[in-house]
Amino acid sequence: MSTSGFTPLTYRIAFASLQGMGVDLARKLIDVVGSEEQFFAMSEKDLRALTRGRSKIYSDKYRSECLERAVKEEAFVREHGIVATYFKDETYPHRLIEAPDAPAMIYTLGKCDLESPHVISVVGTRHATQYGVKFCDTLIGELAQRLPDLVVVSGLAYGIDIAAHRAALKHGVPTVAVLPRGLNRIYPSMHRNDAIAIAKRGGMLLTDYTSQDVVQKSNFLARNRIVAALSDCTVVVESAGSGGALVTASLAMSYDRDVMAVPGRCGDEFSAGCNKLIATNKAALITGADDLLAAMRWESHSRAPQQLNLFPELTKEEQAVVDAIRDQGEVHLNTLADILHQPVYKLMSVLVELDCKKVIATLPGCRYIVL
Repeated sequence: MSTSGFTPLTYRIAFASLQGMGVDLARKLIDVVGSEEQFFAMSEKDLRALTRGRSKIYSDKYRSECLERAVKEEAFVREHGIVATYFKDETYPHRLIEAPDAPAMIYTLGKCDLESPHVISVVGTRHATQYGVKFCDTLIGELAQRLPDLVVVSGLAYGIDIAAHRAALKHGVPTVAVLPRGLNRIYPSMHRNDAIAIAKRGGMLLTDYTSQDVVQKSNFLARNRIVAALSDCTVVVESAGSGGALVTASLAMSYDRDVMAVPGRCGDEFSAGCNKLIATNKAALITGADDLLAAMRWESHSRAPQQLNLFPELTKEEQAVVDAIRDQGEVHLNTLADILHQPVYKLMSVLVELDCKKVIATLPGCRYIVL
């Protein structure tokens, strides 16, 4: 097949996008065929004879389609300032490449030191409680003062994930959001403003999917392997008896990374997973920064506290909303609209502004709390 006119990046994008491709398979194939370019230059017959493979990735038609998509992806990457990092690059994260199922290519937006000596992932249920949200804020706030080079990784999902990202932003900690789809669209869309803030304020958006990949349910679990592998330890804040957070914890253990879990009350649905991890000795019990630092044997270094705007100026309308939420403790959007006698559409604009000011936190199911 003709491969004239393609750049080295085109071949790498196309090669990394082959079905089932990861670092291990990429290395094995390149050892056999010589290079990415040679893989696409060889005929289907010669490839199958050389590799003794029956997979569709050797098909002339399939490889040609991959190259066509790669040309479009290369243009997208260059147009939007996205960095495509291949597993052969020196800048490919050393923690990630240690994972046997690491992706051959990652796409990132924003600048964050993935080689920082202290990287933690914080994960949990999408149905976070006020207890879980506040724990994220307290833990990351305390660590921020004692580990100047801290980086927090999570998945930008509802619940604990977004609580961890927002706590990191609040305390001036770089945070990495690992996405289950390409960087052409933020998922979930409600967290688009958070994603923009992450990329602009020393953090990073990261994915192994291209802008042309179809979003599938399997993407969400596959994303968890990167969350676990990028970090030195995984902290599970809240989790039911099953779910993505426990999958991430399991993956972290398989990568020989430390796992920690926040205990909860017996009988609480979203503490069942954490309590089980602790009871079965699969996770260390963590109640705050001291426990994490001791378990990781990380030396604490105090840093000068950031000048945070702890008391942002609020309009009269915003203050009324904050007071109403505080009175309720935790409140649904519709209930809040009834209390304030305001239409939902008008109230939403105020809530978004308060969220951006980090005065309130948005919980799953259109519920709100005051931070």
